[in-house]
Amino acid sequence: MKRIFKHIIPATGLILLFGTTSCTKDLDVTPLDPNMDTSVSYEGLFNKCYATIAMAGNGGANGDCDIDGIDGGTSGYVRQMWNANELPTDEAINGWGDDGIEQSCFNTYDESHPMLNGYFSRLTTSITYCNQYLTEASDYNAQMTAEVRFLRCLHYYLLMDAFGRVPFAETLGVPVIYSRQEIFDWLVKELTENVEPNLAEPKPKKSSDAGYGRVDKAAAWILLSRIYLNAEVYTGTAMWSEAAAWAKKVMDSAYQLNTTSVGGWSAYQMLFMGDNGETNAAYEGIFPILQDGIRTTSWGTSQFLCAGSFDSDMHANPNDPDATNGLSGQVWGGNRTRPTLIQKFFPNLDAPQVPAYEMIVAAGDDRAIFDGVGREINNLDRATFKNGYAVAKFINFKTDGSSGHDATFMDADFFLFRKAEAYLTYAEAQARMNGGATNAEGANAINALRTRANASTKANYSLDEILDEWSREFYFEGRRRTDLIRFNKFGGNTDYIWQWKGGTYNGRNFEAYKNIYAIPASQLSTYGNEQNPGY
Repeated sequence: MKRIFKHIIPATGLILLFGTTSCTKDLDVTPLDPNMDTSVSYEGLFNKCYATIAMAGNGGANGDCDIDGIDGGTSGYVRQMWNANELPTDEAINGWGDDGIEQSCFNTYDESHPMLNGYFSRLTTSITYCNQYLTEASDYNAQMTAEVRFLRCLHYYLLMDAFGRVPFAETLGVPVIYSRQEIFDWLVKELTENVEPNLAEPKPKKSSDAGYGRVDKAAAWILLSRIYLNAEVYTGTAMWSEAAAWAKKVMDSAYQLNTTSVGGWSAYQMLFMGDNGETNAAYEGIFPILQDGIRTTSWGTSQFLCAGSFDSDMHANPNDPDATNGLSGQVWGGNRTRPTLIQKFFPNLDAPQVPAYEMIVAAGDDRAIFDGVGREINNLDRATFKNGYAVAKFINFKTDGSSGHDATFMDADFFLFRKAEAYLTYAEAQARMNGGATNAEGANAINALRTRANASTKANYSLDEILDEWSREFYFEGRRRTDLIRFNKFGGNTDYIWQWKGGTYNGRNFEAYKNIYAIPASQLSTYGNEQNPGY
């Protein structure tokens, strides 16, 4: 069971950092009831800093949402990160009619985009919770303080990656605007000087172990490796050697690639199942976002990744051909693949129309977890779920074949960071420093992942092949946009086109300024009404 959020104490009275002020005299009051307990629960504030990533609000899936003006399920941290980094890319397309979906899929987003406003608000609100804890309790426990500082770094990183300039504050005061260079420098200094030294030593855990779901030094290492891998995008200066060095620390850590299959499920599939916190798959998850079908529920985390990718015609359990996804009635029929993702596994686009457990056999790669039954491989119509193969990667089945312990909500944790990322970061960084192709060590790193997937291996890999490998390993995990930008394959005059890129069926290039999202119109006052260039 997932422990950390079992008793979340609401962090009441938070002063919102962005766009809210308060007069000192307003706080200089006496409770009407002199026996009222007005003390702050440090443990509650600490839990809230983690919980904002896992749930929309204190009440779980059907409770109040932390973000006003957007549906609670839609506002989920992982769901918004996924929408921002998958829908505009060569991997995913969605058929729903929600405001902003089509603009994301067609790369026509602007400052009025409601979901990007939700993403911005979720990240900045999460920063506020961290600043609240650090204001109230920074001296309470050194390790807990380092964990909250790490979480704040994560939020600032994602904010900077998406929106470029960042409204920045380390307290509950009025923020100032930091450039990408300034936030990059702050992140490196904060992570290396104040976070990493005070985190627990890296130790893989299962959900039955104390501290499961909390970050340790390996989380700081992998975030640093990601920041350095994208340094040229963020600052104009490549820092490949630093990316490789931090990734190597993760590779050499006690965390483990899951390589043993159980109950007919592949070792790769086990990373995304209802008992991924209870099997050896947990030892790969450096930062699991905890989900529990009864106690830690959300429409916007694993639930979204699973239900949003299934319809009732799909069957993902090789041991039970009639079973769907391990949930009852949660088949929303929205997200599915673009042909370019299928092409990573089937270069000639000859993927058969078979269930997911047969697709991996046809592909010769355990990661090709796609359903093609009754489907058109092309996205002829964005609104038609059968136009595009479906993803059956995220499921609520357990390795013994049973479903989760609640019929509606997921038990599967979401691994925000996996050890596998370090292998590809290391390989790419080595290739960048080696004239565009991996050296032996870099090739070995990629081959470790391909061997785990029962895929063929090679002696070396080009940069284009590495970009494809990023997709094969991490598709639908909420990072693709960042990878495409780093490889100059997203906005601008690129040599890479996919269906509906730029809003046309055959695809076209779109403007380079869209590599950074517009500052949401509702947030512009924080920036002195200065919009990002191009919008």
